[in-house]
Amino acid sequence: MAYNYITAEEAAEIITNGTTIGLSGFTAPGNPKAVLEAVARKAEKEHAEGKEFKINIFTGASTNDHVDGILARTNAINMRAPYQNTPDLRKRINCHDAHYFDRHLSEMAQETRYGFYGPTDVAVIEAAAISEDGEVLLGCGLGNIPTYAPRAKHIFIELNEALPQALYGMHDIYLPADPPYRREIPIYSPSDRIGRPTLKIDPSKVRGIIRTNFLDGVKPFSKPDETSERIGGHVVEFLVNEYRHGRIPKEFLPLQSGVGNVANAVLNYLCIDKELPNFMMYTEVVQDSVLELLRNGKCTFASTCSMTFSDEVERQLFADMQYFHDKIMLRPAEISNNPEVIRRLGVIAMNTALEADIFGCVNSTHVLGTRMMNGIGGSGDFCRNAYISIFSCPSTSKGGLISNIVPMVAHCDHSEHSVDILITDQGVADLRGKDPEQRAKTIIDNCAHPDYRQLLRDYLSLSKGGQTPATLTAAFAFHTAFSETGDMRNADFSKFA
Repeated sequence: MAYNYITAEEAAEIITNGTTIGLSGFTAPGNPKAVLEAVARKAEKEHAEGKEFKINIFTGASTNDHVDGILARTNAINMRAPYQNTPDLRKRINCHDAHYFDRHLSEMAQETRYGFYGPTDVAVIEAAAISEDGEVLLGCGLGNIPTYAPRAKHIFIELNEALPQALYGMHDIYLPADPPYRREIPIYSPSDRIGRPTLKIDPSKVRGIIRTNFLDGVKPFSKPDETSERIGGHVVEFLVNEYRHGRIPKEFLPLQSGVGNVANAVLNYLCIDKELPNFMMYTEVVQDSVLELLRNGKCTFASTCSMTFSDEVERQLFADMQYFHDKIMLRPAEISNNPEVIRRLGVIAMNTALEADIFGCVNSTHVLGTRMMNGIGGSGDFCRNAYISIFSCPSTSKGGLISNIVPMVAHCDHSEHSVDILITDQGVADLRGKDPEQRAKTIIDNCAHPDYRQLLRDYLSLSKGGQTPATLTAAFAFHTAFSETGDMRNADFSKFA
């Protein structure tokens, strides 16, 4: 079939107010670079003429400034799911200019197929190549496009000439059957291949191909600061101790790691560690430090949904595809984050928290309980099903004005039933096999900053009984003190005694 090559502006003309769009990609990689920018320009023009123009954007996870950033600045987003991380969209969400529902990343694709979110009008796919019969070679992030594309009425292909054809064979595109016909997902090692190297679409749905030439524009993470280094060191010390005592099998287990400075610090320590054996990763995102782990052989294989490399490291990958080609596999989000596979493989999960309370509950999403930061992402998929679930965060933020260890989290994303280990720059709290009072004392002693330990003990002493020694009238005294005075250290528990 002969495809039409069109401009991004011509594609945008197809997209009207209320259109629901499914995008390829997961984090910046794989996401469109041109079509949604043209849609934003159209929205700006429509708004100037007094017309309503907003669209619904469903993805695999976060996108980039070409999508969420520019669409938020032009106030062109009506509904967004399942995860975002751009400051402009965050502002729209928190002032109710944009609707946003937060979902576990493993659930979004299957719930779309179940019909929970209505029809998909348009799919925009970033691709390295497309054949006449509709075989699409995807880019560096898959997300949920294997679900969105077959459902879409119209498809646009952004053919990105910066993507090498050598990506062929690095994708493993597999969709499970929906209930009641679903069977087990046959992944028994992170390196098992179970699907297709390309995405098959209906060529007749392709309304046009837009040529682009962009790397993903991911900025390198800054060098981990002292706090991140201390957290990273504590995480690896914990893993080494577990391995020494036989609580991790001698073959070791696959690792999952979130994204950011703390995650980079952990992976850097793993790179230089001499005691733990070589390992594989079964994760949702691999970042710059993973490429170094693969290069030196410490990590032997990485299964992921997205290669979220900075532009410099992405160029290194593309220049050495022969070496890395059989060491990385890209999967759809509902497979990379699938609870069944995570549980079967015994993945050790390492995620970050905004705050944690003294009983082991974790807030991953909301600042001071109300303001959305990014979303839950895949942390729930992994922590609930992990062999060991580790959460980490700095003990304080804003120069000590905020304690990230609080009496009660202001928003709970992961309950104490899912969190095994809590780690801050202060140390490690092993919560396994402990009741709520024991967990509280362990977290205060090992994870809270010294400036806040006595305050947290004061809170704990208020309890008048019950299995969980919480005092509801005082539970948010830290948050209240910050709202009123700008410093959680001003919390006064004496008035609750």
